[in-house]
This record gives sequence, structure tokens and C-alpha cells, in this order.
Amino acid sequence: MTDLKTSLKNPPYLQSSLSMLLFFASWGIWWSFFQIWLTSETSGLGLNGAQVGTVYSVNSLATLLLMFLYGALQDKLGIKKHLAIGVATVTAFTGPFCLWIYQPLLQDHFMLGVIAGAVVLSVGFLAGVGLLEALTERFSRRFNFEYGQARMWGSFGYAIVALAAGFLFTINPMINFWVGSAIGLVHLLILVLWKAGSKQHGFAEGQLKMSAASTPGVKEMLGLLKLPSLWLIILFVMFSWTFYTVFDQQMFPDFYTGLFESQETGQQVYGVLNSVQVFVEATMMGIVPLIMRRVGVRSALLIGVSIMFVRILGCALVDDPILVSAIKMLHAIETPLFILPIFRYFTLHFNPALSATLYMVGFQVSAQIGNVLLSTPLGMLHDGLGYKFTFMIISGVVLLAGIYGFYTLKKDDEQVDGDPFMRNVERAAS
Repeated sequence: MTDLKTSLKNPPYLQSSLSMLLFFASWGIWWSFFQIWLTSETSGLGLNGAQVGTVYSVNSLATLLLMFLYGALQDKLGIKKHLAIGVATVTAFTGPFCLWIYQPLLQDHFMLGVIAGAVVLSVGFLAGVGLLEALTERFSRRFNFEYGQARMWGSFGYAIVALAAGFLFTINPMINFWVGSAIGLVHLLILVLWKAGSKQHGFAEGQLKMSAASTPGVKEMLGLLKLPSLWLIILFVMFSWTFYTVFDQQMFPDFYTGLFESQETGQQVYGVLNSVQVFVEATMMGIVPLIMRRVGVRSALLIGVSIMFVRILGCALVDDPILVSAIKMLHAIETPLFILPIFRYFTLHFNPALSATLYMVGFQVSAQIGNVLLSTPLGMLHDGLGYKFTFMIISGVVLLAGIYGFYTLKKDDEQVDGDPFMRNVERAAS
């Protein structure tokens, strides 16, 4: 792989990075306050914990179904961008959909609104993110650049808009959705008009598809579910990342803004803190590949889970806004230390030709199954017992998942059926 300076001269890297930046910006401008919009009595819909859990659960179910389709189709397409263009098209209509369809339905016909939102948001964002990340990872291997260095621009995009999201939200939450539409439109134009990776950059049209020998069939994809080693990682993801996601997305925003004297102050501070956190996260996206080369894929993944546990438990034990803000910053370290190693784990221990399907099934799909099953029960648990006790339960589950992973995750030199991984010390020795 090349360094960042060389990558900046690589057109496919530049387009992949800009695509990541614009997609996460179009998503983050409203998603960072989505849970607050659902629950706020003054500036949102005023839903209770069980209703919010239902929204997230049905969203995850729709996302789950789409991920199988996205993974299979993208593995057939190789690095062609047809699906990515479809995703960007949907993101460009976020504002009109939320203003004229989604909000009225959630207020007057709740379940119909939940279903409509699940379809649109999953097609454009919740399943779309896994598709675009898998496509970017495939571009990185085909055109010789670090996936983490491209993915970090997505975090930068999220951070840039998060800085303004809180202030826009206190004016009118719909502004956030409309800004997301505008950014989505720019993303769509970039994907359609910029032909990076095509023959104009020295790559023949035939190179955009995978060879017949490496293109997986449906039977081969279904055969993945027969692999015991894949189920081991699926269980690990479900009991670590899934519980953490429910905590971070479904509960933490409202918990944090409730620590302040007024919701408006809490929302503005949350937006600024979220932006700072994501800027640090973006930086970590470029640093984590270096950490992996030093400690290995498996060790980096276990470190990420350990930080998850510390952050959730910390929020259960303190209620001072400054301390909770400091604890939230752990998310900037944990997310890259989980996402990048888990992707590399799949390409290390499984057939790289199935990377998109493996990522969809082994990480994204397993996480969504967990969200379908857990969002509503955990929302009801919060309604009955409050945030702190719920956080303690979630942190306990994540701790058990980390112990399970310590004993079940394969070492970097064990069952290497994909691209081998060498730590820096191994490179020096060879």
C-alpha cells in the first residue's frame, strides 16, 4: 500500500475519499440528531423509549434485508458504481421525504410512518453505508491505496456538518434534513460525472469487473453461512457492536442533552462535542492501520471492544456533563479500532473475492439482526428503569463479548484463507 502523499495523486483514491466525505456529511447533518428529533417534546416528535425502539428495530429489519441484496449485487459488479449512484439518488430526496411524508405519518399513522421511513432510510443510508464502505475497500485493493485513509474522509465529512447540526436543529430540525438533501445531490453528481477508475485513468473497462473465476455465485454465497468460523464472528459482533450501537444511537443523545439546564443548550453543546469527536475519529482512521501493523488485527479488535466497555460503564457511573463529554471522546478511538480491524479480519481469514458479502453478512447484517431483536426491549427497559441501570446491563454484555472474542477470534497467522497480514516486526524479520 502507498502512503497518503502518493494516494493524493491517485484519482480513484480522490474520488473514493470525496464520495465518503459527501455521503457521511449528507447523513450526519440529520442522523446525529435523529434520536433527539424522535424524542424531544419541544423540537421533535415526543416519542417514548418503546416507540423509538420500534423505529430503530424496523429500520434495522429493512436494512438487514437490503444488505443481502446489496452485498450479492456488488460482488457481481466488482467496482462498478451502479448501486452507489442509486444510493446517492435516494439521499438527495431526504428533505422532501422527511418533511412531507415521514414526519406526518409518524405523528398520525405511526406504524405506517415507521415502515415508510425504514424503506427510504435503509435504501439511502443504513444499508447504503455498508455498500459504499465495501465498494471503497474494494477500490483500495484494486487501485493500491489504504482503505482507512479513504474512510477517514467520511469521518471528516460527518464532523464538519455535526459542528453546525446542533445550531440548525435548535432553529428548525427540518433544516438539517434539507441540507442533507443538498449534499446528497452533490454526491450524486460526483459519482455520475467523475469517471475515476475508468480507462481515462489507465484502467481498461474490463478491469472494472471481477474475473469469472473470482466472481462468486449464489451457491457460494449461501455456503458462507455453513462456515462455523463465520458464525463465531457474527456472535461476537452481535453482542459487542450491536449493544454498543443501541447505547450510542438510541439512548446516549437524549441522555447527554438531559444533563444540561435546557434542551437547547444541551443540543448545541452536543453538536459541537459530536463534531470534535468525529474529527478525532477521522484522524484515528488514518492512524489505526499503523496500530494494526504494530499489534495485529486481532489485538486491535479486542482493544476496541475494551474501550466500548469502558465508555458505556463510565456513562452509567457519572452524571457530570464535563466528565460524560470526556468519556464520549472514547468513541473517537473505539470506532476505528473496531471497524477497520473487523474488515481486515474478513479479508485475512476468508476469500477476498467475497469481501463485500462477508462484510455485509458478517458485520453489517449481524449487527442489524441484533438491532431488530434488541432495540425495542432495551427501549422498554429504559422506560422502566432509566438510563443508568440500562447502561450497566449493556456494559456487562459487552464485557462478556470481549471475553468471548479473546477465546474465539483467530490469530493473524491462523487459518489465513485470504490476504496475509504481516505486523511490522514480521516485516523486519523477513
